[in-house]
Amino acid sequence: MSDFVAPTVVKTDEEWKRELSPEEYAVLRQAGTERPYTGEYWDSTEEGVYACRACGAELFTSREKFSSHCGWPSFFAPLADGTVRYLHDNSLGMERIEVRCAACDSHLGHLFKGEGYDTPTDERFCINSVSLKLRQAGA
Repeated sequence: MSDFVAPTVVKTDEEWKRELSPEEYAVLRQAGTERPYTGEYWDSTEEGVYACRACGAELFTSREKFSSHCGWPSFFAPLADGTVRYLHDNSLGMERIEVRCAACDSHLGHLFKGEGYDTPTDERFCINSVSLKLRQAGA
């Protein structure tokens, strides 16, 4: 897990509200969650790089994306060390690891470990589609 590094993209709450849709704001800035099986990328197999919808920082690639059948996009690793940061999340009566964009500190989703997926890391970065923007390969 990476150590905290101060975000490089810093905006006021009012700036985020102007730039993001109400749904994007609720998830990215207020740590909300979109409903499962409703997001744009939960079952996408398109190739490319997934960037933070709030600031554009590159976070994950389609090479690390896998089908976990959980209703949200799942990745077994971020694009590189330092692209995401982790916080302990004790909300909803359970211990989880929150995943945030290292560049702008926006909420992306949660990290789950040891679930038995046949991936190189046995980690599942369960990320909200609304937190991401796919930059298709070759586009």
